[in-house]
Amino acid sequence: KAINRKVKNMKYFSTRDHEKKSFDSAYVIKHGLADDGGLFIPDSVPTLTEAEIRSLCEKTYPERAAFILSKYLTDYTYEELLADSKDAYCENSFPGGAAPLKKLGSDLFSLELWHGPTAAFKDMALQIMPRLLSRALVKTGETNTALILVATSGDTGKAALEGYKDIDRIKIEGFYPVDGVSKVQKLQMATQTGNNVKVCAIRGNFDDAQNGVKKIFSDKDAREKLAESSYILSSANSINWGRLAPQIVYYVSAYCDLLKAGEIAYGDTVNVCVPTGNFGNIFAAYLAKRMGLPIGKLICASNSNNVLTDFLATGTYDRNRKFHMTMSPSMDILISSNLERLLFFTSDADKTAGYMKELSATGRYTVSDEVKALIAENFAGYFADEDETATTIRNFYENEHYLADTHTSVALCCAEKYRKDTGDDRKMIVASTASPYKFAADVYRSITGKCASADTGALNDLTALTGVPIPYPLCGLDRREVRFSEVINPDEMLKSVYEFL
Repeated sequence: KAINRKVKNMKYFSTRDHEKKSFDSAYVIKHGLADDGGLFIPDSVPTLTEAEIRSLCEKTYPERAAFILSKYLTDYTYEELLADSKDAYCENSFPGGAAPLKKLGSDLFSLELWHGPTAAFKDMALQIMPRLLSRALVKTGETNTALILVATSGDTGKAALEGYKDIDRIKIEGFYPVDGVSKVQKLQMATQTGNNVKVCAIRGNFDDAQNGVKKIFSDKDAREKLAESSYILSSANSINWGRLAPQIVYYVSAYCDLLKAGEIAYGDTVNVCVPTGNFGNIFAAYLAKRMGLPIGKLICASNSNNVLTDFLATGTYDRNRKFHMTMSPSMDILISSNLERLLFFTSDADKTAGYMKELSATGRYTVSDEVKALIAENFAGYFADEDETATTIRNFYENEHYLADTHTSVALCCAEKYRKDTGDDRKMIVASTASPYKFAADVYRSITGKCASADTGALNDLTALTGVPIPYPLCGLDRREVRFSEVINPDEMLKSVYEFL
């Protein structure tokens, strides 16, 4: 049967606006962040029926994406969304298809989200998001050029730069911590092509980069000065709804694939474990559950920067702690921006604004027992330290013949801990967020106990050891021209933007 595409007209408002001033999705995709500093959220969560899920089982990934997005982006036509999805998830960009499930043992499945043009899960959203933004500029009658500012802990920046390069009426600048990304990630960004891009390293960590971008967004004088030069600000981070909404799709798609393969019957609940830094990826899974997808527990997997693990256990979010630089750098984050969206869903705008004000002023806040209990109904928090991460990489390679990157390993370890602690033996989907070759040196050392060759030579060492081919986006990386090598302090970010323009 044909899928019913009749949906309500979805509106959006800020997590901090108790008056709920509403906007269409094209507006929120164009602007990224609300004027009050809050994050845009939909005025309701659309439903996903059994008939729709069964119908999606027979659809391609682009068709699944268009259908799910059509429930949220109601000022876009289904035909527009389908065209953009087909372009975004085409064979050239995702050889062999997007978001395949790999079975590891009888009850564990790796949802591989890294088969796109930058070998990281951010491609799943950032290949379609530029197309959504281009349409948003037209739909809103925007005449200015969109300036994308993106803070990255390694993967978002490259995926955004690649997605937006040479797109008409858009410029993009990415900021990353100079010592907080892998050598492969740094080289990917430093060699980025495109006439409308700029990359700049900062002295500091990801939180410094993210705070710097947020500060520019909330700077009224900066916005006015940019407007005088015919620019509007927008974001490619998961604070932008246009980045987050496409992430809902692959959880729905994974459930459909399990159904189609006969691994589950409809209605069987599955657990989902996500390596988490900024909380956007796991929040997308939470929205899929709220839509009606049969998901049980959401396991929030952290590395040694376990601020989320502590929050889920105690109800207190406290970023006043030692910052650890780990082998899973995309999770080296102490301010998880998308947690604000969950706080709104479990409290209200006034409380959310209060929590965020406390966080800004003191670096911590504590939610009520009621909010803590509501969150605990859906989420469990675990973390893996460096030794556990390395051991998990080695164990899965030796026992399952599966090569996992450092972030996926954190999730695999936490999934095992959750099962041991709870006895919950439901089938588990683990979000695999990056190719092991993006962190080849650490993966090689975890398996062998030896150091790989310097710089990108580790890629060759790892493929020689395992026989697993280097993914196409990383082949020949060391032979590409380095275009960006500037390093600045966080307080120089706005100056860098002006110089770029």
